Amino acid sequence: MRSLTILGSTGSIGTQTLEVAAACGHRVAAITAHHNIDLLEQQARAFHPILAAAADPTAAAALASRLSDTDVRVLAGEEGILAAACLPQADTAVTALVGIAGLAPTLAAIDSGKRIALANKETLVCAGPLVMAKAQEKGVEIVPVDSEHSAIFQSLQGSHDRELKRILLTASGGPFFGWSREALQTVTPASALKHPNWSMGAKVTIDSATMMNKGLELLEAMSLFKVPPEKIQILVHRESILHSAVEYCDNSVIAQLGAPDMRLPIQYALSWPERTPGPVTPLDLVTAGKLTFFQPDLEAFPCLALAIRAAQEGGTAPAILNGANEVAVARFLKEEIGFLEIPRVVQTALETVPRAENLTLETIYAADKAARTAAERACL
Repeated sequence: MRSLTILGSTGSIGTQTLEVAAACGHRVAAITAHHNIDLLEQQARAFHPILAAAADPTAAAALASRLSDTDVRVLAGEEGILAAACLPQADTAVTALVGIAGLAPTLAAIDSGKRIALANKETLVCAGPLVMAKAQEKGVEIVPVDSEHSAIFQSLQGSHDRELKRILLTASGGPFFGWSREALQTVTPASALKHPNWSMGAKVTIDSATMMNKGLELLEAMSLFKVPPEKIQILVHRESILHSAVEYCDNSVIAQLGAPDMRLPIQYALSWPERTPGPVTPLDLVTAGKLTFFQPDLEAFPCLALAIRAAQEGGTAPAILNGANEVAVARFLKEEIGFLEIPRVVQTALETVPRAENLTLETIYAADKAARTAAERACL
């Protein structure tokens, strides 16, 4: 049984991690959120962590008042989140924060020697080589939580790097699979948030609708599994049953299948290298029906093409891509720009923000800031 610090406990991954913890008997040592103190208070009373932190100082002050009848320590701001990431009583950090905000806490958790159950893909998108090098230096295990990367990780067990031919990275295709660019002009935030298979947070759901999510996952896979972009094939798999696969040098393909339930990869990230019983419904292949696979439409969904371009360019290009996308998605959710404006905004940032070859935390954060500024201008 593990002792967990859950960075982003009130989000989709965070709440499902708590379900897994309750079902499998893991201890919850720390929980964090940005400002959702109603849910954070409920979680604190249910799981009795040592520490609860809210990034928003006003929210943290209100939470401290609400939990004054408990022994839960409440901290505020970035310092509070970092303290939760490094809490000595936790042996595993579930990094479920959204966006580049997850980078510093993930690095802090690695520095403190914790296993990383990685659900924050932007950490590796923006700073993959730095994060993986730090993990190797500290002897820290990074086990992916994304269903696709968990499937790849599972399919690679017992193999050697030289045996890998390519990764088959699956995508659901989102709610607009098969739509033309003309039809996509009518997309609203409400329609884009209706994912056919998965229950996810708003940002990830919009990224799935634009297929940017699959581009970010390609970038994440490059760092996790040490492969160039040309060794990753993206396949649209509408049923979300086969979560990804690995093709080996002998042309054998090993895949991981399961119900579309994020609790399964979360549980595996916590229990690896062992498997334990859990709360996920078994997969019935008879009722699952046919499994279909398609090539992605890069013309209708240019965000994926932009992510592939950033992967090929390297340096800070992925950080520029990610920063601009975060701004564009936030503007779309507020109905300030249209659905097809998201790739336009990202492309503008990629083409106007200078790319640095030297990857350091300073160049990454500078690229992110410049990309956000360029994206905000492009939204006007």
